[in-house]
Amino acid sequence: MALFTPHATDAILEKALAGERITPAEALALYDDGDFLKIMSVARELRNRRNNPNIVTYTMFRVVNYTNFCNVDCNFCSFMESYGSDRGYVLTPDQIVEKMQEAVEMGADQMFLQGGVYTELGLDYYLDIMRAVKERVGQHIHIRAFSPVEILSLEETTGKPLREVLRELKAAGMDSVPGAGAEILTDRMRAILSEKKSGVDGWVRAMQTCHEEGLPGSANVVFGSEETRDEVIEHLRVVRDLQDRTGGFKSFIPWTFQPQTKKFKVRSVGTPEFLKVLGICRIFLDNIDHIETSLMVLGQGVGSIALNGGADDISSIVIEENVLRSYGVKSEEKARDFIRDSGYEPARRNLVYEIQEGPKQDAKKPAAV
Repeated sequence: MALFTPHATDAILEKALAGERITPAEALALYDDGDFLKIMSVARELRNRRNNPNIVTYTMFRVVNYTNFCNVDCNFCSFMESYGSDRGYVLTPDQIVEKMQEAVEMGADQMFLQGGVYTELGLDYYLDIMRAVKERVGQHIHIRAFSPVEILSLEETTGKPLREVLRELKAAGMDSVPGAGAEILTDRMRAILSEKKSGVDGWVRAMQTCHEEGLPGSANVVFGSEETRDEVIEHLRVVRDLQDRTGGFKSFIPWTFQPQTKKFKVRSVGTPEFLKVLGICRIFLDNIDHIETSLMVLGQGVGSIALNGGADDISSIVIEENVLRSYGVKSEEKARDFIRDSGYEPARRNLVYEIQEGPKQDAKKPAAV
């Protein structure tokens, strides 16, 4: 009895191993019918060809949620507060500087600035924050800031072209952008998740303009609700096509939705399905170097397996997380121990994947056979 029996999707995996780009239809076939263990094996091989097979990277940053006032009303979010709520807040530049000074004492040198869409805050508020952090904490602090929905809101409230808004933010100290607020990039799902959010075209326009203005970043997919498998693959297609045009995505992170509100439908995503999707991300996204596994959302057990199934990075350590329940590691020492326990050598990176500490990464080093 053969341990691995031939399967109709084997040819798709062999095509990927031969260095050929698979199509969305082939990716969907892997999702529907592929053996997740075979998918993981191929994803691991492709990961090892693209990155040093002995190294797993990690980073350390502080999330600063500058306000929880928001008018977007995503039905999966429990963080936002309506304008005028007595539970809402807006942090001052001084408070944000203090948070970053605390983070530096803990070993972090990066800030992820993100909040609700609060149109009463003018552009100067954001510029003042970044100038204050750079001037008072240090020019070396890397500032990743603002999801596409926040950026598009600034374009609308200022009346300035998006490109001009981004240039002002960059001049004030913004270094990179997250691919947040994507969730599932189909207009059907975006209407379900939040009718007030920009459609797919808006998200793509925001990210493409950021990349063109020298603001690289990441992208993600969040699944485990009412999306179809076709829509997950369509999301990956949108990201891959955008990356072909800009090259601005340094990494990609598959996440699953967490239950936060009673009005949002969340389905249970089993470990095999998550690992299958992660493997498909590595195989399909042949133009993005790094695949992250989120310990914060998925936990360390699944994360360790994911590192052997296509991922080359853990997207932790996160100092202060107010939006999601965190299952991640809480210190740099624990992150490095986790990576070693998973069979790899840890290397600390920054938010644009430049190695800061640890073994030097040889991206072209061939995988061991």
